[in-house]
Amino acid sequence: MEYTIREALPEDMSQVLELVHELAVFEKEPNEVEVTVGDLVKDGFSEPKKFRCFVAESWTAIVGMALVYPRYSTWKGPVIHLEDLIITEKMRGSGLGTALLNKVVQYGHSLGVKRISWEVLDWNEPAINFYESKGAKVMRDWDVVQLNERGIEKFLKNMKG
Repeated sequence: MEYTIREALPEDMSQVLELVHELAVFEKEPNEVEVTVGDLVKDGFSEPKKFRCFVAESWTAIVGMALVYPRYSTWKGPVIHLEDLIITEKMRGSGLGTALLNKVVQYGHSLGVKRISWEVLDWNEPAINFYESKGAKVMRDWDVVQLNERGIEKFLKNMKG
């Protein structure tokens, strides 16, 4: 199979969003995607850029993507976070995941980051096995903590001040 791994362009964002929706369905959260193509274009291609996106293109279709952004570790210093690495279902097992992860690691190394981190659902054994086969450490003793928009509002409302 022929494919190219390259940095995403603004005109790729509609296909990137399709992949995001496909992932949301796979993760059993089909109604949680709020971001729009316009958001992706603005946030990824206006200064300051909020993320960097790499795509896997086969012929003229985007069949995979990896989206990363900078973070800072108080223990390590500069790090990047891999928000999503998505391969469309029909292309899984084709080597695209490895090619995109390679690109992310090369990118992180070029920035001099001390760590690349990401999350994986505990029931997604194929992804866990893939990441572990690449040398990643899956830290099963950590839990992800989030405040969603409603939680932020409730938090602020309940602050004593």
